[in-house]
Amino acid sequence: MSLLVDKSIVIIGGTTGLGLSAAKTFVDEGASVVIVGRDGANAAAATEAIGGKAVSFVGDAIESDTAPSAIGLSLSKFGRFDGLYHVAGGSGRSMGDGPLHEITDEGWQYTVDLNLTSLFKSNRAAVVQFLKQGSGGSILNMGSVLGHRPSPKYFASHTYAATKSAINGFTRSIAAYYAKDNIRINVLAPALVETPMSQRASQDDTIQSFIATKQPLDGGRNGKASDLDAAAVYFMSDGSRFTTGQQLNVDGGWSVSEGQWGRLQ
Repeated sequence: MSLLVDKSIVIIGGTTGLGLSAAKTFVDEGASVVIVGRDGANAAAATEAIGGKAVSFVGDAIESDTAPSAIGLSLSKFGRFDGLYHVAGGSGRSMGDGPLHEITDEGWQYTVDLNLTSLFKSNRAAVVQFLKQGSGGSILNMGSVLGHRPSPKYFASHTYAATKSAINGFTRSIAAYYAKDNIRINVLAPALVETPMSQRASQDDTIQSFIATKQPLDGGRNGKASDLDAAAVYFMSDGSRFTTGQQLNVDGGWSVSEGQWGRLQ
């Protein structure tokens, strides 16, 4: 039985990586999707790969009109809006994020805007539309285990960690406020997953040896984008109708594993 039949879902950051994998799975489960990304070529390729139940919208998640426009496209193209999956975000390391004593003002602001401001704007747009509809709905935000389970040896990007921690607090706060309106808001928190953002760690043999002990499930490996899809389907489906304000770690065991870098030096 398909779990998302007749749902229309907007995915912010849906043209590559985790968002694209989720978009394909959502469509397989019966949904229609609007996928949002900054690169027009990626958006076109993603739409073609997914098929007729997907449309793309080219826009920057940080811009205030991007999420409302994507939601409007969902309404005009598919006649409804049922869920928002905010995946967009990433590392600010190249822009000046890192350990606190090295973070630049520019690196801080860039990373906060990329991971937190964009999410605030998409969540606001979704809640405004859900309230207008009076129908409730589901929002799923992308967090990270680094927001609550730091790893100082190899993953010391303190602005990134701060934004991901803030996402959890923000989500819980708005979930509590809008529960009376039947609006569900939850967080999905992965550990190291194979994405363009993770290439630095994925190509470092020392870090990969650490990951084998920090993420020991399934033989000890990096996550795959598809590892998150079933959880995302759950939160977008009516199966989560009694779940809000929760964070689910899909992390290969990161949150409960020590990680044995000390033995590898």
